[in-house]
Amino acid sequence: MEIHEHDKGTSQNHESWLKRHRWLSYISLAVIAFYFLTEHRAHVIAYLPYFLLASCLLMHVFMHGGHHHHNKRQKPTGENKS
Repeated sequence: MEIHEHDKGTSQNHESWLKRHRWLSYISLAVIAFYFLTEHRAHVIAYLPYFLLASCLLMHVFMHGGHHHHNKRQKPTGENKS
């Protein structure tokens, strides 16, 4: 299948559209975070130790893969167990 000249322009327009909206979403998230921290500072500071504890648990689960033991070798089915 050949790529026509108008297909390249459409692809470039789509990429620039994504870049613009990505920056728009970053800015809007920053504004929301600023509002949240200024208006609800007492609530955020009160629960900060719990957020820290939860982040440690979530990092353990998602970054280490939980408690799956990847180093166990499975014996072939034809082998006798001793």
